[in-house]
Amino acid sequence: MASRQMRRVVVTGMGAVTPIGLSVKEFWANALAGKSGIANITYFDTAQYDTKFAGELKGFDPHNYMDRKLAQRVDQYAQYALAAAEEAIKDCGVNLEAENKERIGVVFGSGIGGFKTFQTQSGNLFEAKGPHRISPFFIPMMIPDIAAGRISIKYGLKGPNYATVSACATASHAIGDSLMLIQRGVVDMMVCGGSEAGICEMGIGGFNALKALSTRNDAPEKASRPFEKDRDGFVMGEGGGILILEELEHAKARGAKIYAELAGMGFTGDAHHITEPAPGGEGAQRSMKMALADAGLLTTDIDYVNAHGTSTYYNDKYETNAIKTVFGDHAQKIAVNSTKSMIGHLLGAAGVVGAIATVMTIVTDEVHPTINYVTPDPECDLNYVPNKAVKKQVNAAICNAFGFGGHNATLAFKKFSES
Repeated sequence: MASRQMRRVVVTGMGAVTPIGLSVKEFWANALAGKSGIANITYFDTAQYDTKFAGELKGFDPHNYMDRKLAQRVDQYAQYALAAAEEAIKDCGVNLEAENKERIGVVFGSGIGGFKTFQTQSGNLFEAKGPHRISPFFIPMMIPDIAAGRISIKYGLKGPNYATVSACATASHAIGDSLMLIQRGVVDMMVCGGSEAGICEMGIGGFNALKALSTRNDAPEKASRPFEKDRDGFVMGEGGGILILEELEHAKARGAKIYAELAGMGFTGDAHHITEPAPGGEGAQRSMKMALADAGLLTTDIDYVNAHGTSTYYNDKYETNAIKTVFGDHAQKIAVNSTKSMIGHLLGAAGVVGAIATVMTIVTDEVHPTINYVTPDPECDLNYVPNKAVKKQVNAAICNAFGFGGHNATLAFKKFSES
């Protein structure tokens, strides 16, 4: 791939709302502390559900980010998007009035979109109320591209504007697309990421029907246990995150702080099964290899992998297989962790929250733990940073995200240097 000869891209801003923090600072402090954000669901009565817990956004108030009218006209997933965007744009320190807004774009996705809106409006239709009780805002509240549109409208950003939708790889695809747009010279800055709000009756019920969720109802905070022998499924989470990506010379010209460099990406497809990853993580192997080649990095350059690590049997086994195949003997020297052990699976937002954790690891040289790791699984035999954060110099890292449908995305980050 030719990206090493293209324009360099750096991360200059970040924003996040997660089950363990409603800002990047709070999220990162709690991640290093190994805090679980998983608890019993409060949004609805779970008496009839096999799973009664999830990673809700505790204390989130949309009115801290938007007026009451707007809050009523956007689904929760878009509220989370706007909240993360506000933090990220403030964090990057850009004076938008001094910028050519045609050179700033938004690629922001959601795996599902307005799930709660669809559920509510379906109720209006079918519970004897009829089609005239459907809200005129139903369609624009539901569609998964509207968060990108709302961010663009709020800040007047007139560059490329669209959504990615690829299940749990959604946000990573948004970030990778944004990388390419900057590299090709289409734009100078991109607002990118993803959000999800699927903790509702249809969301939990649907994933229960799929037998994908943990049912460890007696200890919710211990239910998400990636790579651990007694894992029994993933835990639903919600939230959103955003990276501000910027062309290096543009960032330097305005005196921006630089967190890290986004050096490369790899996108592949399993072509195997709608929910189960390809045996041995074959597609994940190619995704990681592609990201390394794109970034001009050797396998021995990688110090850390932010794993997809869902706490499901096949994902964790095959992702481990893939890492061992790609990195060989060096795999044992890499710190591997799963952010999902603390926040659950944020579906379409998983990739960007993982990317934020990856960038913060590079910035701080601290690797957050994979919590709830009690009994090692012989089939998962890497260093998963069990239960306690570690200090480790991290110069280069990758972040994995894999989605239903066989979608694989890997992002490669490294410490920023002028050379």
